[in-house]
Amino acid sequence: MDALETQLVARCDSRLDWQDRQARLGRYLLADIRELGDRLSAMRDDLARRDEASPPSGRQCEGVDSSQLEGKQVLGRAEWVGLPEVGTYLRARVDSGANTSSLSAQEITPFERDGQDWVRFRLGLTDEDVVVDDVREAWIEAPVERRVRILQAAGSESRPVVSLVMTLGPIRQPVEFTLNDRTHLNYPVLLGRRFMMDIAVIDVAERYLHPRPEFPGGRPADEAAADEALDLDDGES
Repeated sequence: MDALETQLVARCDSRLDWQDRQARLGRYLLADIRELGDRLSAMRDDLARRDEASPPSGRQCEGVDSSQLEGKQVLGRAEWVGLPEVGTYLRARVDSGANTSSLSAQEITPFERDGQDWVRFRLGLTDEDVVVDDVREAWIEAPVERRVRILQAAGSESRPVVSLVMTLGPIRQPVEFTLNDRTHLNYPVLLGRRFMMDIAVIDVAERYLHPRPEFPGGRPADEAAADEALDLDDGES
């Protein structure tokens, strides 16, 4: 009975800690959303003033509705992203050809918490991947949002999908990531069109249009150029 009581108390404490973290995260996200709304409003006002001061152009791009681009962020084909809940930045491939975003993960271990499916995993990284050092071997836990079935030549594979808060320049929002080992590819993160829908467009001629986010234990954002210069993204899938 004593052992059972100890287990119940531990589970209760764990649940309360998780609820407290979720509540703090909710307040944090709400403040960021309000701040982002203020920024977008200021940007729209600035664009309106520029349009009034500029003479009309005699040529417009055929087939492009400018209202569809208003308020959207322009992303390069590769960008730095931040994972605040994990505490690190990572390089990401931006690819509208992919539907769901993907995060490189290894040692993916399913378990149950309070009747819900969870996974425990480590980031799948190579020695060349740029990351906050303290996070390289850290365990990450997250609830499973759903599972997706991937069809391959050797058969099908079921992969867990988790939701993590991600930052990219001024963008900050929860993103669903499929977990799978990407260490054989050039980027530990792939951002698909589900993430970009209604908030971003890609300029495939550009790379790293937004600064690298900073985290405790990581390198300053102004040192990112050295890592970007070594980036080889040709042939990435």
